[in-house]
Amino acid sequence: MRAITYTQPGGPDVLQLTDRAVPEPGPGEVLVRLALAGVNPTDWKSRSSAQPGPGGQVPGQDGAGTVEAVGQGVDPAIRGERVWVWEAAWQRPWGTAAEYTVVPARQAVPMGPEPSFELGAALGIPFLTAHRCLTLGESVPDRMGPGSLTGRTVLVQGGAGAVGNAAIQLARWADATVIATVSSPRKAQLAAAAGASHVVDYRRQDVVAEVRKVATKGVDTVVEVSAARNAAVDAQVVGIHAAVAVYADDGGAEVTIPVRAQMGPNARWNFVLVYTQPERAKVIGVEDVNAALLDGALRVGEEAGLPLHVFPLAETAQAHRAVQEGAVGKVLIDVTA
Repeated sequence: MRAITYTQPGGPDVLQLTDRAVPEPGPGEVLVRLALAGVNPTDWKSRSSAQPGPGGQVPGQDGAGTVEAVGQGVDPAIRGERVWVWEAAWQRPWGTAAEYTVVPARQAVPMGPEPSFELGAALGIPFLTAHRCLTLGESVPDRMGPGSLTGRTVLVQGGAGAVGNAAIQLARWADATVIATVSSPRKAQLAAAAGASHVVDYRRQDVVAEVRKVATKGVDTVVEVSAARNAAVDAQVVGIHAAVAVYADDGGAEVTIPVRAQMGPNARWNFVLVYTQPERAKVIGVEDVNAALLDGALRVGEEAGLPLHVFPLAETAQAHRAVQEGAVGKVLIDVTA
């Protein structure tokens, strides 16, 4: 099979198109014939710094395709199912930048006949991250579904990013009022297309003033892409028992939080990384994201505020470079091209 591999950390050029044997699923595993793979920031960060195993590493956590074979202990009825794959390469050599991947059966989630493989490949890390951010606060439930966030207000800092888009879509599915911040009119259009109730251009507007117009008592949840830059704003807009969920690291920047101002509302500041979050949170996240998918609440493409940038497998290095350089939208790899 064709697969992208790297045998040493480095820039995008360490990624090589190789010919490898199709892996065999072991006990509890499934073999998935992939159609598309998703590319996330953690893919290029791992490629840049993490030493791959002796056999090399196939990058890519997310993807979508069809179950081709199952290992011992897995119900054979799942063969032929269309699935979305999550966390494929976390502490495993078989990622999704290949024609086939092997993952534990629970990491290949049946998606039914209707959703596109493009949508399936875009779920994974962005939507599971968004789900975790939206369910951490004391004033919100830890499960999501229609109506679960009725009466709650969510602030999504960076509403045109992949996680920001996912947070908007999931929060709107749960009936929250969503305020999104953006940096340009173009990104404002994308956040609105995703379903944001209110959009604030932080380069042209006073974010605190605009948020307080909508949420006079403060917001319940902040989904935060840049805590080092936005901490002062977040501290001024949180409501009673609110949570600030930080999912990006600003290149290692440090964050200063006004402690006394956060004690009054008993605000909670959380840090989110899907790979190491509690097991129960992963299970719930996968179930809820898949429920939203099967409910028809999730979309991709320009009309959903998430433009797609699709590269053939042989150009995976360019796909990594696009994500590293901040491509707006979702970068996918067409494994079949």
